[in-house]
Amino acid sequence: MDGRLKSVMVIGAGIAGIQASLDLAERGIKVDLIEKNACIGGRMAQLDKTFPTNDCSICILAPKLAECSRHPNITLRTLSEVQKVEGTAGNFTVKVLTHARYVKEDACINCGLCVEKCPMRVDDDFDMQLRKRRAIFIDYVQGVPAIMSIDKEKCLWFTKSACRLCEKACEREAIDFDQEDKEIEINVASIIAAIGYDVFNPKSIISLGYERFPNVVTSLEFERLICASGPLDGHLIRPFDKKEPKKLAFINCVGSRDLKNNPYCSSCCCMYTTKEAMIAYEHDNEIQTSIFYIDLRAGGKGFRKYIQRGSEDYAIEYVKGKVAKILQDEQKNPIVVYEDINTFEVKELQFDLVILATSMIPNKDAVKLSEILGIKLDEFNFFKGMTYYPQKSTKEGIFLCGACREPMDIPNSVIDASGAAAKAAETVMRV
Repeated sequence: MDGRLKSVMVIGAGIAGIQASLDLAERGIKVDLIEKNACIGGRMAQLDKTFPTNDCSICILAPKLAECSRHPNITLRTLSEVQKVEGTAGNFTVKVLTHARYVKEDACINCGLCVEKCPMRVDDDFDMQLRKRRAIFIDYVQGVPAIMSIDKEKCLWFTKSACRLCEKACEREAIDFDQEDKEIEINVASIIAAIGYDVFNPKSIISLGYERFPNVVTSLEFERLICASGPLDGHLIRPFDKKEPKKLAFINCVGSRDLKNNPYCSSCCCMYTTKEAMIAYEHDNEIQTSIFYIDLRAGGKGFRKYIQRGSEDYAIEYVKGKVAKILQDEQKNPIVVYEDINTFEVKELQFDLVILATSMIPNKDAVKLSEILGIKLDEFNFFKGMTYYPQKSTKEGIFLCGACREPMDIPNSVIDASGAAAKAAETVMRV
């Protein structure tokens, strides 16, 4: 039998997809790792630290990125999307579209000369549009594969038939404007979906003032603001007036546990707001933080002690209160209006910066991919697992892991990925 049928396709190269791929590869199973972005790493690459240890996120992730790129049993297919799936468990035929990078992967050494010459300035999605990048770029400094790619929609050559300065600057002649998209078919025994999640946009909750008040940001934007590789180089200042904030407010459950938006709990907001408050305090010991919460979810190992440590050692005050709205004064300082759940009083507190802990929502591609794979979604549009084995989808031979299945943190995503890999390996062994 063809050796390729002794292989698995993993769709999505965030931490869950990476872990599943490494588990399978270590068992001698060939893996095709499909990622729609130019670099692998997913949401974890955007984070500054991880809880409950406060270890550097990229320090944990980078070795896995490198191992993925070098492992002989893993084929990385970035800028790629699954178009069609046919067949049954043990013998799937998958049609994959790989978009042109317009940079020769075997020639680019990520020297950055092309970036220096590119005249375009484009909002950087990786940095939550808090700074600009060029039309030729790499997603982030430690990105894997460490190869530039050209944004066709922003490049002057593709939009106005002008420029080509990157081509002139490249000493290795790695720029190739003639590259075309390619479609290939891959035969695999099993498939794992690990496409992760998207972040709720709180703009629709008008009372919170997001995008109206300059000093109200989301939690993921705050991660980039305090990250050493972020737009502020790790120096925390307010986006509006560059003032160093001394009073921070985190509002939990923004878009979560909300019948108008997402009625489910996102599971990790309580923990990552504590983490972000701790990191802010480490940047400046004069910072005082208030975390507004309804209930605290701290079910993981060491999580309760982590919250206690935040309160005792990092000047974090946990306020049990329901936030009604956010106002701002003449100096653009946010004012949080909330109901104190213990006393039922309506109170107001002024802060320098407010961070909204937005909910995890299904990936925007979940509906389309579910139709391609022929699997079901739950009532919230997360991929639906089986009751008795949640990593197993509604179709034989296709498995699920990570936050595309339900909201979960990094440790649980890694555990989930190993479970999905184990089941996929069983399918492969039966071929």
